Amino acid sequence: MKLTNPEKLILLMLSDIYEKIGLDQIDTKLIRSAIYSENTWALSWELTGVVGSDADETPQDVKDVVNYLDMWSFLEDAYSGFDTSTKGLVEHEVEPFGRHIRFPGFDGNYEGNLLSIARILIDDMDRFSRFKGRDLNSHFPAKENYAKMYNVFEPIRSQLSGVGGLSPEQVVRILKAKR
Repeated sequence: MKLTNPEKLILLMLSDIYEKIGLDQIDTKLIRSAIYSENTWALSWELTGVVGSDADETPQDVKDVVNYLDMWSFLEDAYSGFDTSTKGLVEHEVEPFGRHIRFPGFDGNYEGNLLSIARILIDDMDRFSRFKGRDLNSHFPAKENYAKMYNVFEPIRSQLSGVGGLSPEQVVRILKAKR
């Protein structure tokens, strides 16, 4: 959803009024967060009955961040289910990336837009709750590595339906793509 500056101001002022009179049917915190972080696409996602929905309006960076968060959810879920010896095998195969498999986030200096997308998805839209409460600032550029990893993960994803999670071999293949 593209908003002009006057529309943003009107929405912010209406949000304040809405809260002051005690209404709670619309998430005014989300409206403010979407406007201040320039992530107004979130309004189309969360308020489809009010503002409509247009998948074509979703920026490519949002699609990428959603895909990366989904991939990391699968990676973390799989790794947490492995026994100690399997974790050791993964760690050995993907040294140094196989230890502490955990989504590190995006670089706040160079990937601020991606970081703000991840934060609004996780903190304001309650998606990918596994990552809630984390810093999400990796302090190093990560998108390029995630894109390489996702290229390996994406064909595997379609095979996961009904099968369960990633196998140790799949986790190793995805993490090796970072190299």
